[in-house]
Amino acid sequence: MYIASFDELSAFCERAAPYGVLAVDTEFLRERTYHPMLCLIQVATDDESVAIDPLAIEDLGPLKALLADHGKTKVFHACDQDIEIIYDTMGIMPEPMFDTQLAAAFLGHRMQIGYGALVQAMEGVRLPKADGLTDWSHRPLDTDQLEYAEDDVRYLPHIYRQMMDELIRRDRLSWVVPELQQICDRMVQRHDPREAYLHLKRSSSLTRKQLAIAREVCAWREQSASARNLPRKWVMADEVIVELCRHAPRDVERLRRIRGTQSLSAKDAEALMRAIRKGVHCDPKAYPQVKHRSRTSADTDSVIDLMYAMLRLLSDSSGVAIPLIATRDDLQSFLMGDKDSPLRSGWRYELAGSKLEGLLRGEVGLTVKDGHLEML
Repeated sequence: MYIASFDELSAFCERAAPYGVLAVDTEFLRERTYHPMLCLIQVATDDESVAIDPLAIEDLGPLKALLADHGKTKVFHACDQDIEIIYDTMGIMPEPMFDTQLAAAFLGHRMQIGYGALVQAMEGVRLPKADGLTDWSHRPLDTDQLEYAEDDVRYLPHIYRQMMDELIRRDRLSWVVPELQQICDRMVQRHDPREAYLHLKRSSSLTRKQLAIAREVCAWREQSASARNLPRKWVMADEVIVELCRHAPRDVERLRRIRGTQSLSAKDAEALMRAIRKGVHCDPKAYPQVKHRSRTSADTDSVIDLMYAMLRLLSDSSGVAIPLIATRDDLQSFLMGDKDSPLRSGWRYELAGSKLEGLLRGEVGLTVKDGHLEML
C-alpha cells in the first residue's frame, strides 16, 4: 500500500497502534548532501506493509508518534543508517529497537548477513536483487519499486519473533540487548560535532596535541557542512585536516600554503584559523586520549594466534560470529591485561574471556582430534 496523504498516514497509524512490533526501513539519497534526503519510509505490522512518501506528506506527526512509542519494538535490518535518518528528520530515537542483522550474528549466521540472505534462510523466500542505482526521489514510483520497498519490511515481524524465541531458548537475549543499546548511544554521540574527530581518517598518526586541533577543526567542518547541507568532504577533505593539524599554521597566509585550502573563502579561512588556535591553546590535561597499539614480539604473536584458534572453536560451538566476540586487537588488549578489554565483562567474558584466562594460565589446552580442533 502506497501512502501519499496525511489522511492515509493517520488512518494507517491508527490501524498499527494496537501492534507491539513494527518493522521499519527507509530509502534515501545522500551523495550530494550532508543531511540524507528521506525519500520513502516502509513500515509493516504482522498483517500489513506500507510505503509512506515523506516527499508528498509534509506532516509526519502520526508516524513520529508511532515510532516514538516505547511500548512498541521497532525492528530493522542493519539499522545504523535507518535510525540515523529517523533521528535527523524526526528528532527521535526509535527505541526500543531490534536489529535482525545483529541478532543473526548471535544465532549462527555470518556477521553482517544481508537482508535477502536472511529472508531466504529463515523464510524460504528468494527476494529480487536490489537495484543500487535506484533514484528514490524520482516520482512517480512504479509498482516494482514499491513492491521491492515493501519486501524490505514484509518479513521482518515474523523473523523477529523467531529470533526472539531462539534467543530466549539459548538464554542470549541479555547478550543482544546491550549491543543494541550501544548502537543507539553511538548514534547520539555521532551527532556531537566535538566527537567528529573520532572518525577522521589517518588520525592515528597524530599526537595528542594534534588531535586537540583535529577535534576543533572537525567540529568546525561538521557545523559548516550541516549549515550548508553539503557532504563534509566537500567542505574539507580528511587528508587536508590531518596536514593542518600537523603544521598548525599561525595565520591565514601560512594556512593557504597547505594544498586543499585555496578554495576557502576569507570568512571560512578566518573561522578555520580560530578553530586551529583553539586547539593549539588547549590545556594539555584536556587533550584527547590515545590508545596506541604496542608492537608485539614473535612469542606474543604466537600466543595471540593460539587465542584466536580458541576463539574460532568457541564461535563454532556457540554459533556467535567471531568478529562480534573479539578482534585480534581485542585479544592483544586482553593478553596485555587491559582492564577495559571487552573480553573482561558481560557476555563476552562469559562466552570467551573466562576460557581465554584458563588458556593463558595453562589450565586449558587445545588439541586436534579426527581433523577437528578440540579443547582439553
